[in-house]
Amino acid sequence: MQDSDRDKAEIRQIVENWVLFRDAGDWEAFATVWHGDGWMSATWFQGTASSFIEASRAGFEAGMNILHFLGGHTAEVGGLRAVAQTKMTIQQRGSVDEVLVDVTCTGRFYDFLEKREGRWGIVRRQPIYEKDRMDPVDPSASPLLDAGLLERFPVGYRHLAYLQEKSGHRVRNGLPGLTGPEVRLLYREGREWLAGSSEPGHGHREPAGATGGGN
Repeated sequence: MQDSDRDKAEIRQIVENWVLFRDAGDWEAFATVWHGDGWMSATWFQGTASSFIEASRAGFEAGMNILHFLGGHTAEVGGLRAVAQTKMTIQQRGSVDEVLVDVTCTGRFYDFLEKREGRWGIVRRQPIYEKDRMDPVDPSASPLLDAGLLERFPVGYRHLAYLQEKSGHRVRNGLPGLTGPEVRLLYREGREWLAGSSEPGHGHREPAGATGGGN
């Protein structure tokens, strides 16, 4: 196996391990996919990887029901740096005004990675939220949604944001979607990372958002 193929295989394994370890609640193993200065950005959380692990653990132990599924994957490797994109689906179950619902959000994980001392790890993860929907678990029930709250958020994750806001989290607005200036900026940051930029983009080291236990 050529070095580039080996690197890409290791990066794919990191992406898969992120989902498997996190959803299983294996926090010690989950920490191994990150570098020590890793940064996570999501709807409900922006902060260090270590803080994200603790917030995820707290949510898991409190009964938060969130699962991730992966699809197609690609990685561009430039020396000791890489940018990976992986199709994913986030599924979260929770109550909206006493109606149990499932929210399904489809998008991509956009990862900035680096190889240090022979080990690849995530330096920054920024999900891209492409579209979502909300379905009652009981088809005969239907939550009455607040249109004003729903429309506060981009179409790519507005139902996910609605559920998380109703669950007590502060959800960040303006995250990357399928199109628009936010995702174009992210792509540019990815190119700059591969070219040797000092930081993995403007989404790195932003103030922490709400904590709790989401995606």
